[in-house]
Amino acid sequence: MKITIFGTGYVGLVTGACLADVGHDVVCMDVDQAKIDKLIGGQIPIYEPGLEPIVKHNAEAGRLSFTTDTEAAVAHGELQFIAVGTPPDEDGSADLQYVLAVARAIGQHMDGYKVVVDKSTVPVGTGDKVRDAVRAELDRRGLELDFDVVSNPEFLKEGAAINDFMKPDRIVVGTDSDRARELLRETYYPFNRNHDRMIFMDIRSAELTKYAANAMLATKISFMNEIANLSERLGADVEAVRRGIGSDPRIGYHFIYPGCGYGGSCFPKDVQALARTAAGCDYEARLLNAVESVNLSQKYVLFDKVSHYFQGQLDGKVIAVWGLSFKPNTDDMREAPSRALMEALWKAGAKVQAFDPEAMSETQRIYGDQDGLTLCGTKEQALKGADALVICTEWKEFRSPDFASIAATLSEPVVFDGRNLYEADMLSRHGLIYYAIGRGRNQFQVG
Repeated sequence: MKITIFGTGYVGLVTGACLADVGHDVVCMDVDQAKIDKLIGGQIPIYEPGLEPIVKHNAEAGRLSFTTDTEAAVAHGELQFIAVGTPPDEDGSADLQYVLAVARAIGQHMDGYKVVVDKSTVPVGTGDKVRDAVRAELDRRGLELDFDVVSNPEFLKEGAAINDFMKPDRIVVGTDSDRARELLRETYYPFNRNHDRMIFMDIRSAELTKYAANAMLATKISFMNEIANLSERLGADVEAVRRGIGSDPRIGYHFIYPGCGYGGSCFPKDVQALARTAAGCDYEARLLNAVESVNLSQKYVLFDKVSHYFQGQLDGKVIAVWGLSFKPNTDDMREAPSRALMEALWKAGAKVQAFDPEAMSETQRIYGDQDGLTLCGTKEQALKGADALVICTEWKEFRSPDFASIAATLSEPVVFDGRNLYEADMLSRHGLIYYAIGRGRNQFQVG
């Protein structure tokens, strides 16, 4: 099938590459000429495991191409996927300007039947706005052309997006058109052979499904962080509690790991956007607001622990930070807990020596020549001359470090673990003082 993807970010590029990999003829369109030039030259602008070889293979095979030519992109595909960003507006609601700009562009250039597929995460009712935008452009051109609008939300985890697309748990399609339904079924047939993963519903339900899924996962994380904070005050070990409740199949082990808060491009903005959507229809989403509030506070738990340990005297201290991306296997630092930590440390007069396996360039892009930041080539280099170590991201290479070397290198043998990677007894044997999240009375209480 001939398919056009608007947007070459995480969602657009992964979607385009995976659809091309099963034989579809895909054109990815973006207004960013520099990004398209890099893609044409074989450079991948984002880090996502497994993505680069799929893009290169399908580009070489002629099934995947890249362009900034809107007219050519609209002409190419019967299916037009909108996979552009929906960043939070000033009030927390999703900014639809890029989605609607694509919808207008499709209406300006289409000359036959199209299926306009909302792949971006969009508020309930966006399908109507997209339909109106396309129709307005057709009316302006004096044309009566058939088209359908479909909601097909993505459920991709950064760091595992290729596997999530190739082996989906579910494929949600919101449409009221039999014609569009069959075209989407044909599009996803290669991913749907073992058993039927396609779930058809109306457009508004599909739009809400995406937000509800992310809000539910964010709720589990914030709930567990509340239990972790309570554990510290009651002398309980949240890791034991986690195992105890996770064994209940009604709860399960997914997304109940306590830590220093969630980040990324989805959970923060989607929780905010759903709460704004609720406010827009006269409903106070008290639980969603609480989830967001807990998460914002949790991002400062590590700083509070560090400040408490040094009795508020952080001016001139050097803090080693391992992990800058919001999660492993990505270079994405949007809403990353590391950012809240580092900015609080700088404000208190401390300096940061940081290392991340993939996010160093992104950190440099965000913070530039920040005086209080030194980016180090290895995790060991980040320790040299540092007074303490803080872990923000659970990269695999941080799981079994040389604890004796850490103790010998740090000026103060203290580790603050924002992801509960270690056991206190293990670090104690190597002469390290260990503070984690919710690990009992040995954790000093903050606040």
